[in-house]
Amino acid sequence: MKNRRVGLLGGTFDPPHFGHVKLAVAAREQLALGTVLFLPVGNPPHKQNKRVTAVSHRIHMVRLAIASRPYCQLDEIDIHRPLPHNTATLLPLLRQSYPNALFWFIIGADSLRDFPTWDDPERIIAQCRLAVLPRQDILLKWHELQQRVPHIETAVDFLKPPQYHVSSTAIRQRVRNGEPIDEMVGTAVAAYIREQRLYDKP
Repeated sequence: MKNRRVGLLGGTFDPPHFGHVKLAVAAREQLALGTVLFLPVGNPPHKQNKRVTAVSHRIHMVRLAIASRPYCQLDEIDIHRPLPHNTATLLPLLRQSYPNALFWFIIGADSLRDFPTWDDPERIIAQCRLAVLPRQDILLKWHELQQRVPHIETAVDFLKPPQYHVSSTAIRQRVRNGEPIDEMVGTAVAAYIREQRLYDKP
């Protein structure tokens, strides 16, 4: 059986927006991926002291955001598994569901810069490649990265970034300001946010 090429896009998705979708499309086209899995984080370890929208809402918004793109799929495995929620323990579980897959974990350049601080980074790059979205404001110190995570440079594929810049933080602020967000998240997600009164309060 031919190996499937699968992109893994994890995140809080609070809310999901066109930046996430365009990144998935760019990764699919540039890396010849058959599928891009959207993996909402159930218990974000880096947001323990921040308010995060209930996971049921975030799941529903992801479904709405990717509904028109069959190659984008929602995978809830990270939500329903036991703690700790980190990439090193997620990948073996995904391997059980996709035994013949070649994985690309899609991250930003800031995450690559901080990659040595992740839990068991060497174990991660032994199980997948890293599809990295460059950022002009992020300087990567390759010598330092190589020292702390041997062979990481050979595990990286850089993406040509889609020309679209938006953040979930900015979207939440626009909702609180009563400003439209349809052009950032799509009509269906925007309508759901309004109906559920998400992000009305800081």
